[in-house]
Amino acid sequence: MEFFKKVEVWFVVGSQHLYGPKILQQVADNARVVVDGLNASGRFPVKIVLKPTVKTPDEILAVCRAASHSETCIGLITWMHTFSPAKMWIAGLSVLDKPFMQLHTQFNSQIPWDSMDMDFMNLNQTAHGGREFGFIGARMRQHYTVVVGHWQDDGAQRKIDRWIRVAAAVYDSRRMKVARFGDNMREVAVTEGDKVAAQIKFGYSVNGYAMGDLVESIEAVGDASVSQLVAEYEASYELSAAVKAGGEKRQHLLDAARIELGIRNFLVEGGFGAFTTTFENLYGLAQLPGLAVQRLMQQGFGFGAEGDWKTAALLRTAKVIGHGLAGGTSFMEDYTYDFTPGNELVIGAHMLEVCPSIAREPKPLLDVQPLSIGHKDDPARLLFSARPGPALNASLIDMGDRFRLIVNEIETVEQPQPLPQLPVARAVWKALPSLEVAAEAWILAGGAHHAVYSQAITSEHLRILAEIFGIEFLLIDSKTEIAAFKNEINWNDLAFGLRRQ
Repeated sequence: MEFFKKVEVWFVVGSQHLYGPKILQQVADNARVVVDGLNASGRFPVKIVLKPTVKTPDEILAVCRAASHSETCIGLITWMHTFSPAKMWIAGLSVLDKPFMQLHTQFNSQIPWDSMDMDFMNLNQTAHGGREFGFIGARMRQHYTVVVGHWQDDGAQRKIDRWIRVAAAVYDSRRMKVARFGDNMREVAVTEGDKVAAQIKFGYSVNGYAMGDLVESIEAVGDASVSQLVAEYEASYELSAAVKAGGEKRQHLLDAARIELGIRNFLVEGGFGAFTTTFENLYGLAQLPGLAVQRLMQQGFGFGAEGDWKTAALLRTAKVIGHGLAGGTSFMEDYTYDFTPGNELVIGAHMLEVCPSIAREPKPLLDVQPLSIGHKDDPARLLFSARPGPALNASLIDMGDRFRLIVNEIETVEQPQPLPQLPVARAVWKALPSLEVAAEAWILAGGAHHAVYSQAITSEHLRILAEIFGIEFLLIDSKTEIAAFKNEINWNDLAFGLRRQ
C-alpha cells in the first residue's frame, strides 16, 4: 500500500495571544518535541507533521480549510497545550471534512511539586483547555476521537496509532473504486444494497464490468509472465503432485496463474481497491478464480464473493487499517457448526476464497480439486488452517435508512481434528460470549452470511471507523446479553430515526 508513504497527519496546537510571545514560543517548542518524539517512536504508519500554533479564528479556519483541500493530509491531531477559547474553532470545524482526534495530554508527565508556580500553570493548561475544546465538539455534534494520557506512554501511543490507521482507511475509502464482475448471486438479499448511498456515506464507487473485458485482460497475459508467476508459486507453497510439473492438473495451475495476472492487471490499470466475482457468471473463464482471489487479497485488495460489494469494500478498509500489523484479514463465511455441549465451534470457510494472510502454515498446500458449483474446470486453491488467537468477524449491511456495522469478537482455536476430505482453507473459532448468544445476536442484527475476518485489527478500530462515518455500530463480545442487545437495536432505531427528522 504505497499511499502510506505519501500521506501525513497534521498536528495542530491551539492557544491564544493572551499568553504573550514568550509562552507561545514555549508552546511551539514543546509541540516540536512532542511531534518529533512521536515520529521517532516508529510505531505510526504515516508521518505526523507539526503545523504552526493556531491562536485566532482566522488561523484555525485557514488550517482546517488547508487540511480539507490537501491531497496528502488524512486528518488532524489537535492539542490544547494552553487554553484555546472554543468559539474560535467553530468556523474551522464547520468546514473540516477530514477526521480529527483530540489528544488530551500535557508536555510533562509529572507535576514538579517543589518548583511549580503560576507560570508553569499558565503554560500547561491541557486539563481545562481540553475540556473547553471538548464542549464545542459535543455542541457541534462532531464525530471524533479523544485520546487521554501522556504522549510518551505506550497506552496513549497505541490509541493514537489506532486512530491514525482508521483515518488512513477513511482516506482510502473516499478514493476507492470497486469492480464487480457479474452481479449478485441470484435471489440473495443481504448482498444487495444502495450503491449511491454507499458512495455518499463512504466515498467509494461501485460499478459493474463485463466479463468479456476481464477475459480480454486474462487472454492478454503472456506465457512468460505465467511461467514467472508459477515459479513464484513453487517457491512460496507446497505443491501437490497433481500440480507439479508433469502432474495431471498442471494445466489448471497455469490457467489459474493467467487468471490471477489478468485480474490483477485489470484492477491495477483501473485503480481499483476491491472487486467481486460470482460463480453464476464465469463466462469465458476456465475455472472459478480461487487461487487468484486468495493471493490478491493477500496483496491488499478487498474481495466479496457472489457480488457482495459491501464486504469487498469493508475488507479493503480492514486491510488498510491492519497494514503492517501482526495477523491477517480475510473474506470469510460462517459455514457449519459443531454443537458439542460445552465446546461449541464454528467452521468458517468459503468455496475457495480465504486469504493466506491468516494461514497457520508457513507454506500452504497448493492443489487442484473438483468443485461441484460453477460448472467449470477444477480450480486451483491454497489449503490451510487459520492461526489460533483472538479475532473478529465484521459485517456491513444496508438497513435502507442507514448502514449498520456489526462486529463479533471471537477466539480462533486449533482445529480439533483433521479434515482430510475438505479441500478448502478454513478457520475454526469459538464465538463470544457463546455460539448460542453470538449467533442469535448476529441474526437479530441482520448480519450477513459473509464477513470480514481479522486477527490484525480490533473492534475498537471498527468502532472509530463507524463513528467517523456516522453509521450504526453493534458489538457482540464476551459481555453481550440478548435482552440488552435487543434494547440497543431498538434505541438505535429511534436515534437514527430522529437524525432523519
